[in-house]
Amino acid sequence: MVKVVGVRFKHAGKIYYFDPADIDLGLNDPVIVETVRGIEYGDIVVGPKKVDEDDVVQPLKQVIRRATQADIEKMQVNREKEESAFDIALKKIEEHGLPMKLVDVEYTFDDSKILFYFTADGRVDFRDLVKDLAGIFRTRIELRQIGVRDQAKMLGGLGPCGRSLCCATFLGDFEPVSIKMAKEQNLSLNPSKISGICGRLMCCLRFETDMYKRQAEESSNTDACTNCEGCDCKSAQADADSNPADAPVKSDAESGYAKESKSVHDKPKKSKSAEAAGPKGTSEQTTSNKEQSKRPRKRRSRRPRQRRKK
Repeated sequence: MVKVVGVRFKHAGKIYYFDPADIDLGLNDPVIVETVRGIEYGDIVVGPKKVDEDDVVQPLKQVIRRATQADIEKMQVNREKEESAFDIALKKIEEHGLPMKLVDVEYTFDDSKILFYFTADGRVDFRDLVKDLAGIFRTRIELRQIGVRDQAKMLGGLGPCGRSLCCATFLGDFEPVSIKMAKEQNLSLNPSKISGICGRLMCCLRFETDMYKRQAEESSNTDACTNCEGCDCKSAQADADSNPADAPVKSDAESGYAKESKSVHDKPKKSKSAEAAGPKGTSEQTTSNKEQSKRPRKRRSRRPRQRRKK
């Protein structure tokens, strides 16, 4: 067993696990950790706990220290730098005429790298753009192309339900969504009804499908009322099973079936074929003639023609 803490670097971002070492850490504490991108600032969203070594991605890096007030102020300065870097990058993209849309800019905590996130329909040759940005900021530049779902997660917004986007609120990672999940929930298969603002299938189809499956199984297994409190459905059903003669008889209205009431004055209507047939004798003659017409006729044997003698 290994002791770990869960750290998140962005709001509703993916959770990464680190070794807390001998530092006493709690939930929502700001920390400084070492990642692949360098030194990063993050918040603890999962308190110290012990997990199996097989469940942890190796090598497990340690938490450097708890964040100080100076670290928090530095993060605020980096946020201001990101806004100015975003405007500069937009101008450079327009100058080079590149078919790309800038989404976000991110500074690393130690200012060793600047990441520019963008979307594009295809591949973009941005080598000249990287050279210009590196000459302006005097640091390492990384341009990263993202998809439309990541774009919606970064920018946020309101979904068709009127609430904030799930991906920008609490979903840490994207999971595959299929049209089969919409069918299981009896939703309309109209793309405009089951698609989010990103143009892809809504993420809620994924994490709500388990509830629909469980509800369908419960409704199929139970025939009587099981959710109401103080109801005698179960006791009445048990008594009916033990004594079938004493079981309560449901009326036609309760059982959902309606019997047709026939009055004495109602006379059976004659069919059109019977009316057209006329009296009984004629109908019998017509039927006999039909039966004779249906019988197969015997074929007459033809004699071969004799040739005339000349």
